Amino acid sequence: MERETALGMYRTMVRIRKFEEKLFYLFSTRAMPGSMHQYDGEEAVAAGVCAHLSTADYVSSTHRGHGHCIAKGADLNKVMAEMFAKATGCCRGMGGSMHIADFSVGMLGANGIVAGGIPHAVGAAWSAQYLGNGRVAVSFFGDGAANEGVFHESLNLAAVWRLPVVFVCENNLYGFSTHYRRVTAVEDIARRAAAYDMPGAVADGMDPEAVYEAAGAAVERARRGEGPTLLEFKTYRFRGHSRFEPAGYRTKDELEQWRRRDPIPAWRARLASEWKVEERQLAALESEAEREMDQAVSFAESSPDPDPASWRRFIYA
Repeated sequence: MERETALGMYRTMVRIRKFEEKLFYLFSTRAMPGSMHQYDGEEAVAAGVCAHLSTADYVSSTHRGHGHCIAKGADLNKVMAEMFAKATGCCRGMGGSMHIADFSVGMLGANGIVAGGIPHAVGAAWSAQYLGNGRVAVSFFGDGAANEGVFHESLNLAAVWRLPVVFVCENNLYGFSTHYRRVTAVEDIARRAAAYDMPGAVADGMDPEAVYEAAGAAVERARRGEGPTLLEFKTYRFRGHSRFEPAGYRTKDELEQWRRRDPIPAWRARLASEWKVEERQLAALESEAEREMDQAVSFAESSPDPDPASWRRFIYA
């Protein structure tokens, strides 16, 4: 991995973490509409996968989609405005946290339906194959989604048609409060790839380099026209399932063990030791991310509310 790629992935992870921390503060202290599902802890997955994608490539997301949206290059001001349900939001204030989309950067949308985004990525991949434009689609989903019927239907069709799609399972161990091994027969969800005659790989989702390498091989395979891949990244969400959920089903020891594997400080240390990035450069990058968040909040708070009647302009008949 080149130095600039490593540094760019760190910037992506820091921006995602700062965004999530800002949201947690705002939801705790101000009246923000709706709810949210935070991505803290899983940043290495979004950063490592999206480092291989251009704005022309496609991504479909989950109810925990802020990180994917930011990693794909969506405008932070518009993403924050969407959280405030403002007319300047990337969905004009009508999507909110669970339905953020930005087609201009290939972000097909977060999705409140478990596994709902998987067939969207398959459809996008089919369009790329039909048009011959060399684009790749990536579907992010959680361990719980791997037990939905549409997961299997989507993998089967993608394999039959050899579509340029990468299926990325972010296995954070819990579907809401249920540990995945209570409802999933196999230890590694990626083993299910064999049923559809596609490659399957498991990697450490807390290690940005491991994510980057596994995703790179899968994305390049898709671009070459060799078909889909199922990737599983073992990761962890540091907060509860959703806003203020206490996550009492997890032990303090378990949470602490995973927090010690936080990808951001670990990658920061590697940048300094392996790529000789100076402390002042890292500190400047972090300060820039803080300023971006403050600017995004100011933009959102000063933006107008959407006209209630405007919903009619943004539906399909």
